[in-house]
Amino acid sequence: MSFDSTNFPLVWVTFEKGPDHDHDKDFQAFEASLSRGEPFVLLTDSTPDEEHEHSQEENKRNALWMKKHKAELRSLVLAMIVIEPSAAKRLAFKAFGVAFAKFWGYPLRIASSREEALEIAGTLLSERTGSAVA
Repeated sequence: MSFDSTNFPLVWVTFEKGPDHDHDKDFQAFEASLSRGEPFVLLTDSTPDEEHEHSQEENKRNALWMKKHKAELRSLVLAMIVIEPSAAKRLAFKAFGVAFAKFWGYPLRIASSREEALEIAGTLLSERTGSAVA
């Protein structure tokens, strides 16, 4: 996973699939977004590889990181919006969304297009901050 927060409060996420991917950089980038102290929305048009399984060490690191940042995640991340053109895959993501929200502490929203995702993000941010995002 990699983060691009150049358009903060819209943070684009890309799920990396290489075995040599630096997950520490991901955590640092996520922490940098959280450290701003302002609400934001995660957006992605890629999804995690369904065949990738985390090692026990990765699962432990993820759980410890999440525990450490639980309050920030719940208060600052308004949602992760997945852009998925396939209606069948969007339906599958809806079922996954409940477990996702329990684990991460923020909701998973699904959009059929980038435009719809930006509209959802703008609505979430304007409801939270009282101002729209361009």
